[in-house]
Amino acid sequence: MKKRIIIIGIVALIVVGGLYLIRRVYDPKNNPDTTKTEVSQLADDEIIKNGDLIFQTSLSGQSKAIQLATKSKYSHCGIIYSYNGKFYVFEAVQPVKSTPLDQWIARGKGGHYVIKRLKNADRVLTAETLQRMKQEGEKFKGKDYDLTFEWSDDKIYCSELIWKIYQRATGLEIGKLQKLGNFDLTHDMVRQKMQERYGDNIPTDEIVISPAAIFESDLLITVKEN
Repeated sequence: MKKRIIIIGIVALIVVGGLYLIRRVYDPKNNPDTTKTEVSQLADDEIIKNGDLIFQTSLSGQSKAIQLATKSKYSHCGIIYSYNGKFYVFEAVQPVKSTPLDQWIARGKGGHYVIKRLKNADRVLTAETLQRMKQEGEKFKGKDYDLTFEWSDDKIYCSELIWKIYQRATGLEIGKLQKLGNFDLTHDMVRQKMQERYGDNIPTDEIVISPAAIFESDLLITVKEN
């Protein structure tokens, strides 16, 4: 009887695991072909433009901690640029690089994303300004991801990349700067990440910019959510 129960338990685990994998691989929202078609439609309809900002819920190991600390579902972001007729996301991962937009969308949780734009983008984001933004971005290209969220240019994290490029190229500060200690660091998962990164010396006075702060900036409008 005991052996039979064990066998049933094993079979149940295999079935559940298989269903998870099927959903993960075949979920239309996470299918690369689906996102490629979607991006093509966005481009054809001229919904996306150079300099737009895009947000998603990352599936990285630190994503949940960021969500809990910042009280936001969005834990990753980047800047959209067009190169040779194709759209890419300039992002701070490991390392800082450009990722095809369709691949970027497919990589996020459930294929969900939000695209935002400056309210006065038509006036501010001229060809010259966009070129300056790209030049500022080139200074960060290839740099390591900043796991300790320091306010320096040695390493860089996703929202810091956006904030600095926009501030240095346009003079605009998209999102309110905060101190690390301003976030909710009380949740066990957040405390665990803090311990991993800083040990017992958490730099609560370190200046940071979160994806949530940029997402909530009153300088932006939402142009697409899916």
